[in-house]
Amino acid sequence: MIKTKSSRVIILAILLILGISLAGYHMLLMQLEPVDPSDSKYIDIRIEENSTATEVAQLLHRHQLIRNTDVFLAYCRHKGLDSSLKAGHYQFNRSQSLPEIAAAIAAGRVMTISFTIPEGYTVEKIGRLLDEKGICTFVEWQDAINATYDYPFLQQANPGEGKPYLEGFLFPDTYVIAEDTSAVEIVKAMLENFQKTWEEYEQEAINQGLTVYDTVIIASMIEREAMVDRERELISGVIKNRLQKGMLLQVDATVLYSLGKDEKDVVYLKDLEIDSPYNTYKYAGLPQGPIACPGQAAIHAALHPEKHDYYYYVSRGDGSHHFSKTYSEHLQAKAQYLD
Repeated sequence: MIKTKSSRVIILAILLILGISLAGYHMLLMQLEPVDPSDSKYIDIRIEENSTATEVAQLLHRHQLIRNTDVFLAYCRHKGLDSSLKAGHYQFNRSQSLPEIAAAIAAGRVMTISFTIPEGYTVEKIGRLLDEKGICTFVEWQDAINATYDYPFLQQANPGEGKPYLEGFLFPDTYVIAEDTSAVEIVKAMLENFQKTWEEYEQEAINQGLTVYDTVIIASMIEREAMVDRERELISGVIKNRLQKGMLLQVDATVLYSLGKDEKDVVYLKDLEIDSPYNTYKYAGLPQGPIACPGQAAIHAALHPEKHDYYYYVSRGDGSHHFSKTYSEHLQAKAQYLD
């Protein structure tokens, strides 16, 4: 009888311990659950550089994003995240669980912004765009483009006339960056993008006896002159034909660049007299440097000029051009479309 009572006591004790353990485990799971599953309003969190895991936990708790700081710290230690929590600007809501929040901070899933650089923008125009969007100030941009970057394709850059040596190499594309990305980091991202693109064409340029700098110069003129996609290779062919004959290129966009004007400005006769290595009405051969940052299609066209007998073209006024083989034909086209 005594043994039976003792057995019952032991069983009850075991059941009590199991019950307490299950209750504790349930409470622990509750601590990992969202603070308010119905609250989807985002809360801005900024984790400063060199913040400790404890400081991160306290910050999250102050904003009622987690229930318990000790549980957050214990969870991070268990998952090996406590030493990898990253600084930055985050947005969380109270319907997110503690594991979700911890994983996001450990992965550095900070708030991002995106911007698009159109083909044919100059380095200066890119800086103005970033300034307008509040991504960086124009002063920060100026400092960034004057910094030194170690890329082989920049070794030939020699624009002269105070032009930025990065002209032509800040690859136009859509970029997604963290909010606190610096102007220098933006420049590096653009240069990395150019490098990846150039790797596709480098051998082809070498086979044609073209340097990266000459290729980008030609591509930049094509980018600024061709308003219609199908005309890129046509205009590239005109440039090649004129270069082979030793003719002046007479590209209006190079004159505008030498004057520091926008591509939409009109070129007047007096503008053609400017004494600049970018004035292709005055000096034969390619301009001294690129006049804009070309995209991949323009780079491709520079290396794939269409074979034809055209040496002239004139704008039709709708973005397209009329191409002519002789100067007399060109004068007729000018009379038709410009006069």
